[in-house]
Amino acid sequence: MEQKKSVESMEGMIRCSANHVPLSPISFLERSASVYRDRVAIVYGRVKFTWRDTLERCTRLASAITHLGISRGDVVAALAPNIPAMYELHFGVPMAGAVLCTLNIRHDSAMVSTLLKHSEAKMIFVDYQLLDTAQEALEILSKTRTKLPRLVLIPECDKLQPTISNSGPTVAGDLEYETLIAMGKTDFDIRWPNDEWDPIALNYTSGTTSRPKGVIYSHRGAHLNSLAAVLLNEMGSMPVYLWTVPMFHCNGWCLTWGVAAQGGTNVCLRNVTAKGIFDSISQHRVTHMGGAPTVLNMIINAPVGDQRPLPGKVVVMTGGAPPPPQVLFNMKELGFGVFHSYGLTETYGPGTVCTWKPEWDLLPPDKQAKINARQGLHHLGMEEVDIKDPVTMKSVPPDAKTIGEVMFRGNTVMNGYLKDIKATEESFKGGWFRSGDLGVKHPDGYIELKDRSKDIIISGGENISTIEVEAVLFSHPAILEAAVVGRPDDHWGETPCAFVKLKEGCNANANEIIKFCRNKLPHYMAPKTVVFYDLPKTSTGKTQKYILKEKAKAMGSLSKRSSSKM
Repeated sequence: MEQKKSVESMEGMIRCSANHVPLSPISFLERSASVYRDRVAIVYGRVKFTWRDTLERCTRLASAITHLGISRGDVVAALAPNIPAMYELHFGVPMAGAVLCTLNIRHDSAMVSTLLKHSEAKMIFVDYQLLDTAQEALEILSKTRTKLPRLVLIPECDKLQPTISNSGPTVAGDLEYETLIAMGKTDFDIRWPNDEWDPIALNYTSGTTSRPKGVIYSHRGAHLNSLAAVLLNEMGSMPVYLWTVPMFHCNGWCLTWGVAAQGGTNVCLRNVTAKGIFDSISQHRVTHMGGAPTVLNMIINAPVGDQRPLPGKVVVMTGGAPPPPQVLFNMKELGFGVFHSYGLTETYGPGTVCTWKPEWDLLPPDKQAKINARQGLHHLGMEEVDIKDPVTMKSVPPDAKTIGEVMFRGNTVMNGYLKDIKATEESFKGGWFRSGDLGVKHPDGYIELKDRSKDIIISGGENISTIEVEAVLFSHPAILEAAVVGRPDDHWGETPCAFVKLKEGCNANANEIIKFCRNKLPHYMAPKTVVFYDLPKTSTGKTQKYILKEKAKAMGSLSKRSSSKM
Protein backbone atom coordinates (compact mmCIF):
# COMPACT_ATOMS: atom_id res chain seq x y z
CA MET A 1 0.00 0.00 0.00
CA GLU A 2 2.89 2.35 0.76
CA GLN A 3 4.27 1.96 -2.76
CA LYS A 4 0.86 2.67 -4.28
CA LYS A 5 0.47 5.78 -2.14
CA SER A 6 3.87 7.18 -3.20
CA VAL A 7 2.97 6.74 -6.88
CA GLU A 8 -0.36 8.52 -6.48
CA SER A 9 1.36 11.41 -4.72
CA MET A 10 3.35 12.30 -7.86
CA GLU A 11 1.28 15.21 -9.12
CA GLY A 12 1.28 15.77 -12.87
CA MET A 13 1.27 12.16 -14.01
CA ILE A 14 -1.14 11.35 -16.83
CA ARG A 15 -1.48 8.02 -18.62
CA CYS A 16 -2.63 8.58 -22.17
CA SER A 17 -1.98 7.44 -25.76
CA ALA A 18 1.07 9.69 -25.91
CA ASN A 19 2.96 7.74 -23.24
CA HIS A 20 1.21 4.38 -23.00
CA VAL A 21 0.69 1.98 -25.92
CA PRO A 22 -0.11 -1.72 -25.40
CA LEU A 23 2.97 -3.77 -26.23
CA SER A 24 2.59 -6.03 -29.27
CA PRO A 25 5.07 -7.69 -31.64
CA ILE A 26 2.87 -6.55 -34.54
CA SER A 27 4.72 -3.23 -34.26
CA PHE A 28 7.97 -4.95 -35.29
CA LEU A 29 6.57 -5.61 -38.77
CA GLU A 30 5.42 -2.05 -39.32
CA ARG A 31 8.81 -0.67 -38.37
CA SER A 32 10.80 -3.14 -40.48
CA ALA A 33 8.57 -2.38 -43.48
CA SER A 34 9.84 1.19 -43.24
CA VAL A 35 13.44 0.76 -42.09
CA TYR A 36 14.25 -2.38 -44.11
CA ARG A 37 11.55 -2.05 -46.77
CA ASP A 38 13.53 -3.41 -49.73
CA ARG A 39 15.52 -5.97 -47.80
CA VAL A 40 14.51 -9.61 -48.27
CA ALA A 41 12.32 -10.68 -45.37
CA ILE A 42 11.40 -14.20 -46.52
CA VAL A 43 13.19 -16.58 -48.87
CA TYR A 44 11.92 -20.04 -49.80
CA GLY A 45 13.37 -21.67 -52.88
CA ARG A 46 12.57 -19.30 -55.72
CA VAL A 47 10.12 -17.27 -53.63
CA LYS A 48 11.31 -14.00 -52.10
CA PHE A 49 9.42 -11.25 -50.30
CA THR A 50 10.78 -7.95 -48.99
CA TRP A 51 9.68 -6.45 -45.70
CA ARG A 52 7.44 -4.04 -47.60
CA ASP A 53 5.90 -7.02 -49.41
CA THR A 54 5.44 -8.86 -46.13
CA LEU A 55 3.58 -5.99 -44.46
CA GLU A 56 1.31 -5.68 -47.49
CA ARG A 57 0.60 -9.42 -47.63
CA CYS A 58 -0.05 -9.67 -43.87
CA THR A 59 -2.36 -6.65 -44.03
CA ARG A 60 -4.27 -8.23 -46.91
CA LEU A 61 -4.45 -11.50 -44.96
CA ALA A 62 -5.88 -9.73 -41.89
CA SER A 63 -8.37 -7.89 -44.11
CA ALA A 64 -9.47 -11.06 -45.88
CA ILE A 65 -10.09 -13.17 -42.79
CA THR A 66 -11.93 -10.26 -41.18
CA HIS A 67 -14.15 -10.07 -44.27
CA LEU A 68 -14.83 -13.78 -43.87
CA GLY A 69 -16.14 -13.22 -40.36
CA ILE A 70 -13.12 -13.56 -38.08
CA SER A 71 -13.68 -11.28 -35.08
CA ARG A 72 -11.51 -10.05 -32.25
CA GLY A 73 -10.59 -12.97 -29.98
CA ASP A 74 -11.50 -15.71 -32.47
CA VAL A 75 -9.04 -18.60 -32.83
CA VAL A 76 -7.45 -19.26 -36.22
CA ALA A 77 -5.53 -22.53 -36.51
CA ALA A 78 -2.59 -23.39 -38.75
CA LEU A 79 -1.26 -26.80 -39.75
CA ALA A 80 1.86 -26.14 -41.77
CA PRO A 81 5.65 -26.56 -41.73
CA ASN A 82 8.19 -23.72 -41.92
CA ILE A 83 6.94 -22.08 -45.11
CA PRO A 84 6.27 -18.40 -45.95
CA ALA A 85 2.54 -18.65 -45.24
CA MET A 86 3.24 -19.95 -41.72
CA TYR A 87 5.44 -16.93 -41.07
CA GLU A 88 2.87 -14.49 -42.45
CA LEU A 89 0.12 -15.99 -40.30
CA HIS A 90 2.08 -14.96 -37.19
CA PHE A 91 1.35 -11.34 -38.12
CA GLY A 92 -1.77 -11.49 -40.27
CA VAL A 93 -3.89 -13.31 -37.70
CA PRO A 94 -3.16 -11.02 -34.71
CA MET A 95 -3.45 -7.98 -37.01
CA ALA A 96 -7.10 -9.04 -37.40
CA GLY A 97 -7.42 -9.13 -33.60
CA ALA A 98 -7.57 -12.93 -33.67
CA VAL A 99 -5.58 -15.59 -31.83
CA LEU A 100 -3.18 -17.84 -33.75
CA CYS A 101 -3.16 -21.54 -32.84
CA THR A 102 -0.29 -23.35 -34.55
CA LEU A 103 -0.71 -27.12 -34.50
CA ASN A 104 2.05 -29.71 -34.40
CA ILE A 105 2.34 -31.14 -37.93
CA ARG A 106 3.21 -34.54 -36.44
CA HIS A 107 -0.22 -34.89 -34.82
CA ASP A 108 -2.60 -37.44 -36.27
CA SER A 109 -6.14 -36.58 -37.36
CA ALA A 110 -7.66 -37.61 -34.02
CA MET A 111 -5.48 -35.17 -32.09
CA VAL A 112 -5.98 -32.38 -34.62
CA SER A 113 -9.73 -32.90 -34.31
CA THR A 114 -9.53 -32.77 -30.52
CA LEU A 115 -7.54 -29.53 -30.55
CA LEU A 116 -9.79 -27.87 -33.12
CA LYS A 117 -12.79 -28.68 -30.95
CA HIS A 118 -11.15 -27.53 -27.72
CA SER A 119 -9.86 -24.28 -29.22
CA GLU A 120 -13.15 -23.62 -31.09
CA ALA A 121 -11.10 -22.55 -34.11
CA LYS A 122 -13.16 -20.67 -36.70
CA MET A 123 -10.67 -21.22 -39.52
CA ILE A 124 -7.74 -23.51 -40.27
CA PHE A 125 -4.91 -22.92 -42.74
CA VAL A 126 -3.54 -26.23 -44.03
CA ASP A 127 -0.42 -27.03 -46.02
CA TYR A 128 -1.14 -29.23 -49.05
CA GLN A 129 0.96 -32.10 -47.68
CA LEU A 130 -1.20 -32.19 -44.56
CA LEU A 131 -4.56 -31.88 -46.29
CA ASP A 132 -5.51 -35.52 -45.74
CA THR A 133 -4.83 -35.23 -42.00
CA ALA A 134 -6.90 -32.05 -41.78
CA GLN A 135 -9.81 -33.46 -43.77
CA GLU A 136 -9.85 -36.62 -41.65
CA ALA A 137 -9.86 -34.40 -38.56
CA LEU A 138 -12.82 -32.45 -39.90
CA GLU A 139 -14.59 -35.73 -40.69
CA ILE A 140 -14.18 -36.76 -37.04
CA LEU A 141 -15.23 -33.31 -35.88
CA SER A 142 -18.38 -33.38 -38.02
CA LYS A 143 -19.66 -36.30 -35.95
CA THR A 144 -19.50 -34.27 -32.70
CA ARG A 145 -22.05 -31.60 -33.66
CA THR A 146 -19.26 -29.04 -33.63
CA LYS A 147 -19.32 -26.19 -36.14
CA LEU A 148 -16.50 -26.89 -38.57
CA PRO A 149 -13.76 -24.34 -39.12
CA ARG A 150 -13.35 -22.95 -42.62
CA LEU A 151 -10.39 -24.54 -44.40
CA VAL A 152 -7.83 -22.54 -46.38
CA LEU A 153 -5.43 -24.62 -48.47
CA ILE A 154 -1.79 -23.56 -48.73
CA PRO A 155 -0.35 -24.99 -51.97
CA GLU A 156 3.34 -25.56 -52.66
CA CYS A 157 4.86 -22.67 -54.57
CA ASP A 158 6.32 -24.86 -57.32
CA LYS A 159 3.81 -27.71 -57.42
CA LEU A 160 0.21 -28.24 -58.40
CA GLN A 161 -1.89 -28.40 -55.27
CA PRO A 162 -4.33 -31.28 -54.69
CA THR A 163 -7.96 -30.29 -55.08
CA ILE A 164 -10.24 -30.16 -52.08
CA SER A 165 -12.83 -32.91 -52.24
CA ASN A 166 -16.35 -31.59 -52.68
CA SER A 167 -17.68 -34.66 -50.91
CA GLY A 168 -15.74 -33.98 -47.74
CA PRO A 169 -17.10 -32.32 -44.60
CA THR A 170 -15.46 -28.95 -45.32
CA VAL A 171 -17.62 -25.89 -45.80
CA ALA A 172 -18.55 -25.12 -49.40
CA GLY A 173 -16.34 -22.51 -51.01
CA ASP A 174 -13.12 -23.35 -49.25
CA LEU A 175 -10.27 -21.14 -50.31
CA GLU A 176 -6.69 -21.23 -51.50
CA TYR A 177 -4.14 -19.11 -49.66
CA GLU A 178 -3.00 -16.80 -52.45
CA THR A 179 -6.61 -16.23 -53.52
CA LEU A 180 -7.35 -15.15 -49.95
CA ILE A 181 -4.39 -12.76 -49.95
CA ALA A 182 -5.62 -11.22 -53.20
CA MET A 183 -9.06 -10.68 -51.66
CA GLY A 184 -7.69 -8.51 -48.88
CA LYS A 185 -7.26 -4.75 -48.88
CA THR A 186 -4.04 -2.88 -48.18
CA ASP A 187 -5.83 -0.01 -46.42
CA PHE A 188 -7.23 -2.33 -43.75
CA ASP A 189 -7.09 -0.81 -40.26
CA ILE A 190 -5.00 -3.10 -38.09
CA ARG A 191 -6.84 -4.26 -34.99
CA TRP A 192 -4.31 -3.45 -32.31
CA PRO A 193 -4.88 -5.04 -28.90
CA ASN A 194 -7.08 -3.03 -26.56
CA ASP A 195 -4.93 -4.30 -23.73
CA GLU A 196 -1.45 -5.82 -23.95
CA TRP A 197 -2.80 -8.68 -21.82
CA ASP A 198 -5.06 -9.66 -24.74
CA PRO A 199 -4.25 -13.09 -26.22
CA ILE A 200 -2.11 -13.31 -29.35
CA ALA A 201 -1.47 -17.06 -29.56
CA LEU A 202 -2.66 -20.42 -28.27
CA ASN A 203 -0.09 -23.22 -28.07
CA TYR A 204 -0.92 -26.74 -26.99
CA THR A 205 1.38 -28.77 -24.78
CA SER A 206 1.61 -32.51 -25.26
CA GLY A 207 -1.04 -34.35 -23.32
CA THR A 208 -3.77 -36.93 -23.61
CA THR A 209 -6.62 -36.42 -26.02
CA SER A 210 -9.00 -36.28 -23.07
CA ARG A 211 -7.33 -33.27 -21.49
CA PRO A 212 -5.33 -31.05 -23.83
CA LYS A 213 -3.63 -28.01 -22.34
CA GLY A 214 -3.89 -24.86 -24.40
CA VAL A 215 -1.33 -22.30 -23.27
CA ILE A 216 -2.45 -18.70 -23.78
CA TYR A 217 0.16 -16.10 -24.81
CA SER A 218 -0.43 -12.36 -24.52
CA HIS A 219 0.73 -9.57 -26.83
CA ARG A 220 2.84 -8.25 -23.96
CA GLY A 221 4.55 -11.56 -23.24
CA ALA A 222 5.20 -12.21 -26.93
CA HIS A 223 6.69 -8.73 -27.38
CA LEU A 224 9.02 -9.09 -24.39
CA ASN A 225 10.10 -12.66 -25.09
CA SER A 226 10.78 -11.86 -28.74
CA LEU A 227 13.21 -9.11 -27.72
CA ALA A 228 14.73 -11.36 -25.05
CA ALA A 229 15.29 -14.09 -27.67
CA VAL A 230 17.00 -11.54 -29.93
CA LEU A 231 19.29 -10.50 -27.09
CA LEU A 232 20.23 -13.97 -25.89
CA ASN A 233 21.04 -14.96 -29.49
CA GLU A 234 23.24 -11.86 -29.85
CA MET A 235 21.19 -11.06 -32.93
CA GLY A 236 22.26 -7.74 -34.40
CA SER A 237 20.62 -5.76 -37.18
CA MET A 238 19.66 -7.66 -40.36
CA PRO A 239 20.49 -11.25 -39.30
CA VAL A 240 19.90 -14.18 -41.62
CA TYR A 241 17.87 -16.75 -39.69
CA LEU A 242 17.47 -20.35 -40.86
CA TRP A 243 14.17 -21.89 -39.78
CA THR A 244 15.05 -25.28 -38.33
CA VAL A 245 12.98 -24.70 -35.18
CA PRO A 246 9.34 -25.50 -36.01
CA MET A 247 7.26 -22.36 -36.07
CA PHE A 248 4.52 -24.41 -34.38
CA HIS A 249 6.78 -24.82 -31.33
CA CYS A 250 6.11 -21.83 -29.08
CA ASN A 251 5.78 -19.70 -32.23
CA GLY A 252 9.32 -20.62 -33.21
CA TRP A 253 10.57 -19.74 -29.72
CA CYS A 254 9.11 -16.25 -30.42
CA LEU A 255 11.66 -15.61 -33.16
CA THR A 256 8.90 -15.41 -35.77
CA TRP A 257 8.42 -11.96 -34.28
CA GLY A 258 11.99 -11.46 -33.09
CA VAL A 259 13.56 -11.68 -36.56
CA ALA A 260 11.12 -8.98 -37.70
CA ALA A 261 12.28 -6.72 -34.89
CA GLN A 262 15.78 -6.74 -36.38
CA GLY A 263 14.79 -6.61 -40.04
CA GLY A 264 16.34 -10.02 -40.67
CA THR A 265 15.90 -12.52 -43.47
CA ASN A 266 13.82 -15.62 -42.74
CA VAL A 267 15.18 -18.61 -44.65
CA CYS A 268 12.29 -21.08 -44.69
CA LEU A 269 13.00 -24.81 -44.75
CA ARG A 270 10.12 -27.22 -45.29
CA ASN A 271 12.06 -30.34 -44.34
CA VAL A 272 14.96 -30.26 -41.92
CA THR A 273 17.87 -32.35 -43.20
CA ALA A 274 21.61 -32.06 -42.70
CA LYS A 275 22.10 -31.34 -46.41
CA GLY A 276 19.37 -28.71 -46.37
CA ILE A 277 20.94 -27.01 -43.38
CA PHE A 278 24.47 -26.89 -44.82
CA ASP A 279 23.23 -25.87 -48.28
CA SER A 280 21.11 -23.05 -46.82
CA ILE A 281 23.93 -21.79 -44.62
CA SER A 282 26.26 -21.72 -47.62
CA GLN A 283 23.80 -20.22 -50.10
CA HIS A 284 22.24 -17.55 -47.87
CA ARG A 285 25.16 -16.88 -45.52
CA VAL A 286 23.05 -17.78 -42.51
CA THR A 287 24.09 -16.08 -39.25
CA HIS A 288 21.61 -17.65 -36.81
CA MET A 289 19.53 -20.79 -36.41
CA GLY A 290 18.11 -22.95 -33.65
CA GLY A 291 17.09 -26.47 -32.86
CA ALA A 292 16.70 -29.23 -30.34
CA PRO A 293 19.77 -31.39 -29.62
CA THR A 294 18.49 -33.83 -32.26
CA VAL A 295 19.07 -31.17 -34.92
CA LEU A 296 22.56 -30.54 -33.57
CA ASN A 297 23.20 -34.28 -33.64
CA MET A 298 22.04 -34.37 -37.25
CA ILE A 299 24.57 -31.67 -38.12
CA ILE A 300 27.57 -33.25 -36.43
CA ASN A 301 26.79 -36.68 -37.91
CA ALA A 302 26.11 -35.40 -41.42
CA PRO A 303 27.75 -37.37 -44.24
CA VAL A 304 30.92 -35.69 -45.47
CA GLY A 305 29.27 -35.19 -48.86
CA ASP A 306 26.49 -33.11 -47.27
CA GLN A 307 28.75 -30.85 -45.24
CA ARG A 308 29.82 -27.40 -46.39
CA PRO A 309 32.35 -25.02 -44.86
CA LEU A 310 30.67 -22.27 -42.83
CA PRO A 311 30.85 -18.88 -44.58
CA GLY A 312 31.03 -17.15 -41.21
CA LYS A 313 30.03 -17.53 -37.59
CA VAL A 314 26.69 -19.31 -37.17
CA VAL A 315 25.01 -18.85 -33.79
CA VAL A 316 22.73 -21.71 -32.74
CA MET A 317 20.21 -21.57 -29.89
CA THR A 318 19.45 -25.04 -28.61
CA GLY A 319 16.76 -26.18 -26.22
CA GLY A 320 13.76 -28.50 -26.04
CA ALA A 321 15.82 -31.10 -24.17
CA PRO A 322 19.05 -30.99 -22.17
CA PRO A 323 21.86 -31.17 -24.76
CA PRO A 324 24.52 -33.84 -24.18
CA PRO A 325 27.90 -32.19 -23.48
CA GLN A 326 29.48 -34.25 -26.27
CA VAL A 327 27.07 -32.77 -28.80
CA LEU A 328 27.92 -29.23 -27.68
CA PHE A 329 31.62 -30.06 -27.88
CA ASN A 330 31.28 -31.42 -31.42
CA MET A 331 29.26 -28.39 -32.58
CA LYS A 332 31.97 -26.07 -31.34
CA GLU A 333 34.56 -28.15 -33.20
CA LEU A 334 32.62 -27.55 -36.42
CA GLY A 335 32.68 -23.80 -35.83
CA PHE A 336 29.15 -23.22 -34.54
CA GLY A 337 28.54 -20.98 -31.53
CA VAL A 338 25.91 -22.61 -29.33
CA PHE A 339 23.71 -20.82 -26.82
CA HIS A 340 21.86 -23.19 -24.52
CA SER A 341 18.42 -21.99 -23.50
CA TYR A 342 15.73 -23.70 -21.44
CA GLY A 343 12.04 -23.13 -21.09
CA LEU A 344 8.59 -24.56 -21.59
CA THR A 345 5.54 -23.82 -23.66
CA GLU A 346 4.27 -21.96 -20.59
CA THR A 347 7.28 -19.59 -20.70
CA TYR A 348 6.93 -18.74 -24.40
CA GLY A 349 9.80 -21.11 -25.17
CA PRO A 350 13.17 -19.81 -23.91
CA GLY A 351 13.07 -18.68 -20.29
CA THR A 352 16.73 -19.07 -19.30
CA VAL A 353 20.10 -18.92 -20.99
CA CYS A 354 23.45 -20.35 -20.00
CA THR A 355 25.33 -17.08 -20.44
CA TRP A 356 29.00 -17.79 -21.14
CA LYS A 357 31.66 -16.29 -18.89
CA PRO A 358 35.14 -15.42 -20.24
CA GLU A 359 36.94 -17.23 -17.41
CA TRP A 360 35.47 -20.51 -18.64
CA ASP A 361 37.52 -20.19 -21.83
CA LEU A 362 40.55 -21.38 -19.84
CA LEU A 363 38.90 -24.67 -18.90
CA PRO A 364 39.45 -27.91 -20.86
CA PRO A 365 36.97 -28.33 -23.76
CA ASP A 366 35.09 -31.20 -22.08
CA LYS A 367 34.49 -29.12 -18.94
CA GLN A 368 33.37 -26.17 -21.07
CA ALA A 369 30.80 -28.40 -22.73
CA LYS A 370 29.53 -29.67 -19.37
CA ILE A 371 29.04 -26.11 -18.13
CA ASN A 372 27.26 -25.08 -21.33
CA ALA A 373 24.90 -28.03 -20.85
CA ARG A 374 23.49 -26.29 -17.76
CA GLN A 375 20.27 -24.32 -18.08
CA GLY A 376 21.77 -21.12 -16.64
CA LEU A 377 19.67 -18.24 -15.36
CA HIS A 378 16.61 -16.29 -16.48
CA HIS A 379 16.96 -14.03 -19.51
CA LEU A 380 16.21 -10.30 -19.40
CA GLY A 381 12.54 -10.76 -20.23
CA MET A 382 11.92 -13.09 -17.29
CA GLU A 383 11.87 -11.71 -13.76
CA GLU A 384 13.27 -14.72 -11.92
CA VAL A 385 13.94 -18.44 -12.04
CA ASP A 386 14.63 -20.50 -8.95
CA ILE A 387 14.89 -24.04 -7.64
CA LYS A 388 12.46 -24.42 -4.75
CA ASP A 389 11.11 -27.01 -2.39
CA PRO A 390 7.60 -27.44 -3.88
CA VAL A 391 6.06 -27.84 -0.42
CA THR A 392 7.77 -25.14 1.66
CA MET A 393 8.52 -22.87 -1.34
CA LYS A 394 11.97 -22.22 0.13
CA SER A 395 14.92 -21.94 -2.25
CA VAL A 396 17.27 -24.90 -2.24
CA PRO A 397 20.88 -24.21 -1.25
CA PRO A 398 23.28 -23.54 -4.16
CA ASP A 399 25.23 -26.73 -3.55
CA ALA A 400 24.66 -28.48 -6.90
CA LYS A 401 23.21 -31.40 -4.93
CA THR A 402 19.89 -30.51 -3.35
CA ILE A 403 17.08 -31.21 -5.80
CA GLY A 404 14.02 -29.01 -6.05
CA GLU A 405 11.46 -27.91 -8.60
CA VAL A 406 12.28 -25.32 -11.27
CA MET A 407 9.97 -22.32 -10.89
CA PHE A 408 9.53 -19.12 -12.90
CA ARG A 409 8.10 -15.69 -12.22
CA GLY A 410 7.79 -12.85 -14.69
CA ASN A 411 6.09 -11.18 -17.62
CA THR A 412 6.96 -13.96 -20.05
CA VAL A 413 4.96 -16.60 -18.22
CA MET A 414 1.68 -17.63 -19.85
CA ASN A 415 -1.68 -16.04 -19.09
CA GLY A 416 -3.09 -19.46 -18.24
CA TYR A 417 -4.53 -22.68 -19.67
CA LEU A 418 -7.56 -22.35 -21.95
CA LYS A 419 -10.78 -23.48 -20.26
CA ASP A 420 -8.86 -24.96 -17.31
CA ILE A 421 -8.89 -22.62 -14.32
CA LYS A 422 -8.01 -25.45 -11.94
CA ALA A 423 -4.83 -26.36 -13.82
CA THR A 424 -3.90 -22.67 -14.10
CA GLU A 425 -4.33 -22.11 -10.36
CA GLU A 426 -2.33 -25.24 -9.55
CA SER A 427 0.54 -24.20 -11.80
CA PHE A 428 0.65 -20.71 -10.20
CA LYS A 429 0.26 -21.93 -6.62
CA GLY A 430 2.56 -19.98 -4.31
CA GLY A 431 2.97 -17.07 -6.71
CA TRP A 432 5.37 -18.90 -9.02
CA PHE A 433 4.90 -20.99 -12.14
CA ARG A 434 5.71 -24.58 -11.28
CA SER A 435 7.46 -26.20 -14.22
CA GLY A 436 7.28 -29.82 -13.05
CA ASP A 437 11.00 -30.12 -13.85
CA LEU A 438 13.50 -31.03 -11.17
CA GLY A 439 16.96 -29.54 -10.88
CA VAL A 440 19.77 -28.22 -8.72
CA LYS A 441 21.38 -24.83 -8.22
CA HIS A 442 25.13 -24.37 -8.60
CA PRO A 443 27.18 -22.02 -6.38
CA ASP A 444 27.15 -19.36 -9.13
CA GLY A 445 23.35 -19.47 -9.20
CA TYR A 446 23.10 -21.32 -12.51
CA ILE A 447 20.49 -24.06 -12.54
CA GLU A 448 20.81 -27.54 -14.00
CA LEU A 449 17.99 -29.97 -14.75
CA LYS A 450 18.29 -33.41 -13.23
CA ASP A 451 14.98 -35.12 -13.89
CA ARG A 452 11.31 -34.51 -14.45
CA SER A 453 8.69 -34.83 -11.81
CA LYS A 454 6.35 -36.24 -14.43
CA ASP A 455 7.31 -39.09 -16.69
CA ILE A 456 7.29 -37.06 -19.88
CA ILE A 457 9.63 -38.34 -22.59
CA ILE A 458 11.29 -35.69 -24.75
CA SER A 459 12.09 -37.15 -28.14
CA GLY A 460 13.46 -34.90 -30.85
CA GLY A 461 12.13 -31.88 -28.99
CA GLU A 462 8.63 -33.42 -28.80
CA ASN A 463 6.97 -34.19 -25.49
CA ILE A 464 5.49 -37.69 -25.30
CA SER A 465 2.97 -38.58 -22.61
CA THR A 466 3.77 -42.03 -21.23
CA ILE A 467 0.23 -42.25 -19.88
CA GLU A 468 -1.21 -42.03 -23.38
CA VAL A 469 1.22 -44.62 -24.76
CA GLU A 470 0.49 -46.95 -21.85
CA ALA A 471 -3.23 -46.58 -22.47
CA VAL A 472 -2.75 -47.90 -26.00
CA LEU A 473 -0.56 -50.77 -24.79
CA PHE A 474 -3.17 -51.78 -22.26
CA SER A 475 -5.71 -51.96 -25.08
CA HIS A 476 -3.68 -54.72 -26.75
CA PRO A 477 -5.50 -58.03 -26.19
CA ALA A 478 -2.33 -59.91 -25.18
CA ILE A 479 -0.88 -57.36 -22.73
CA LEU A 480 -1.52 -57.65 -19.01
CA GLU A 481 0.66 -54.86 -17.69
CA ALA A 482 2.70 -52.07 -19.30
CA ALA A 483 4.91 -49.16 -18.34
CA VAL A 484 6.74 -46.74 -20.61
CA VAL A 485 9.96 -44.85 -19.88
CA GLY A 486 12.52 -43.00 -21.94
CA ARG A 487 15.47 -44.85 -23.40
CA PRO A 488 18.59 -42.82 -24.26
CA ASP A 489 19.07 -42.31 -27.98
CA ASP A 490 22.04 -40.78 -29.77
CA HIS A 491 19.82 -39.13 -32.37
CA TRP A 492 16.46 -38.34 -30.74
CA GLY A 493 17.66 -37.77 -27.17
CA GLU A 494 15.14 -40.28 -25.88
CA THR A 495 12.74 -42.79 -27.43
CA PRO A 496 9.80 -44.58 -25.77
CA CYS A 497 10.70 -47.94 -24.27
CA ALA A 498 7.82 -50.19 -23.24
CA PHE A 499 8.11 -52.79 -20.50
CA VAL A 500 5.25 -55.24 -20.85
CA LYS A 501 3.94 -58.37 -19.23
CA LEU A 502 1.73 -60.63 -21.34
CA LYS A 503 -1.43 -62.35 -20.23
CA GLU A 504 -1.02 -66.00 -19.42
CA GLY A 505 -1.44 -68.14 -22.51
CA CYS A 506 -1.13 -65.16 -24.87
CA ASN A 507 1.63 -64.52 -27.34
CA ALA A 508 2.89 -61.35 -29.02
CA ASN A 509 6.30 -60.28 -30.20
CA ALA A 510 7.91 -56.85 -30.04
CA ASN A 511 7.31 -56.01 -33.70
CA GLU A 512 3.61 -56.83 -33.42
CA ILE A 513 3.24 -54.58 -30.38
CA ILE A 514 5.14 -51.71 -32.01
CA LYS A 515 2.98 -52.00 -35.13
CA PHE A 516 -0.16 -52.08 -32.96
CA CYS A 517 0.90 -48.80 -31.29
CA ARG A 518 1.87 -47.13 -34.57
CA ASN A 519 -1.63 -47.82 -35.87
CA LYS A 520 -3.16 -46.02 -32.91
CA LEU A 521 -0.67 -43.23 -32.19
CA PRO A 522 1.40 -40.66 -34.09
CA HIS A 523 4.48 -42.67 -35.09
CA TYR A 524 6.88 -40.60 -32.99
CA MET A 525 4.92 -41.57 -29.86
CA ALA A 526 4.97 -45.31 -30.49
CA PRO A 527 7.54 -47.41 -28.56
CA LYS A 528 10.77 -48.10 -30.41
CA THR A 529 11.70 -50.83 -27.92
CA VAL A 530 9.59 -53.48 -26.20
CA VAL A 531 10.96 -55.45 -23.27
CA PHE A 532 9.06 -58.41 -21.82
CA TYR A 533 9.48 -58.09 -18.07
CA ASP A 534 7.69 -58.53 -14.76
CA LEU A 535 7.09 -54.97 -13.62
CA PRO A 536 8.56 -54.06 -10.20
CA LYS A 537 5.87 -52.81 -7.81
CA THR A 538 5.65 -50.97 -4.52
CA SER A 539 3.72 -52.44 -1.60
CA THR A 540 0.69 -50.46 -2.76
CA GLY A 541 0.89 -51.86 -6.29
CA LYS A 542 2.45 -48.86 -8.04
CA THR A 543 5.03 -49.55 -10.75
CA GLN A 544 8.52 -48.52 -9.69
CA LYS A 545 9.46 -46.58 -12.79
CA TYR A 546 12.84 -45.51 -11.48
CA ILE A 547 13.97 -49.15 -11.73
CA LEU A 548 12.74 -49.34 -15.31
CA LYS A 549 14.49 -46.08 -16.15
CA GLU A 550 17.78 -47.50 -14.90
CA LYS A 551 17.28 -50.62 -17.00
CA ALA A 552 16.50 -48.55 -20.09
CA LYS A 553 19.54 -46.38 -19.44
CA ALA A 554 21.76 -49.45 -19.12
CA MET A 555 20.53 -50.63 -22.51
CA GLY A 556 22.14 -47.59 -24.12
CA SER A 557 21.13 -45.99 -27.39
CA LEU A 558 18.75 -48.01 -29.54
CA SER A 559 21.26 -47.68 -32.40
CA LYS A 560 22.79 -44.90 -34.39
CA ARG A 561 20.00 -44.42 -36.86
CA SER A 562 20.46 -40.77 -37.73
CA SER A 563 18.04 -41.15 -40.62
CA SER A 564 15.38 -43.12 -38.74
CA LYS A 565 11.80 -42.09 -39.34
CA MET A 566 9.78 -41.15 -36.30
